[in-house]
Amino acid sequence: MEIEESPVSGAAFAEMKRFVRDYLAASVESEDDGGRMRWYPWHSAEYRFNHTRNVVDLATDIAQREGANADVVRVAALFHDVSKLEADQDRHAEEGARVARAYLTTHVDVPPSFIEEVCTAVRDHSYQGSLEDVSLETRCLVEGDLLDKVGANGTVLMILRMGYESRTHMDAATMVERVLERGENAVSRVESDTAEGIAHRRLKRVRWFREWLEEEVPGMDHETPVR
Repeated sequence: MEIEESPVSGAAFAEMKRFVRDYLAASVESEDDGGRMRWYPWHSAEYRFNHTRNVVDLATDIAQREGANADVVRVAALFHDVSKLEADQDRHAEEGARVARAYLTTHVDVPPSFIEEVCTAVRDHSYQGSLEDVSLETRCLVEGDLLDKVGANGTVLMILRMGYESRTHMDAATMVERVLERGENAVSRVESDTAEGIAHRRLKRVRWFREWLEEEVPGMDHETPVR
């Protein structure tokens, strides 16, 4: 079987990663207040780039297993949140597609059709409707984006949020329950068998953690609603 060579070399992708990392850092440094909502750790350049790398891995894995163009998905995942720290939430996907187009047309020798597919996936990754309505590559990106906040990583982020909201450790089970709710919402949105399998494995870890927590700390439960 003939193996097609990727249109984006390893060196070119590494350079893209440096660009995205530097772009996010510059987005924070250019603002007098230290960046949009930087007081939450997941709105820092460091967190955003780490999230991006996670989504690259997740979305690429899904693409490979589901028969999508993994090269398109990998590059789109890298650029999907490049404008997250400089643009309004409802505009960051469109702005990210603009940045991706500008970079790809000037720094990488790829076909125009490849650029279009990447930019379409970046632009549509915040789509809130059915994933049956978007391209397979976009779907893989959205699924990867959803899954990054499900599981152990999502639990850690929610516990970090407790400190920023001045909560006590007795709220921990409630906050972990919030991770489960978000994970279940993610499961309801994903379409691929691959993404659904990943989501269920990650949710199982969160359920275990919540059960251990409630068993070890007397009086702790997840009945109190999250404000």
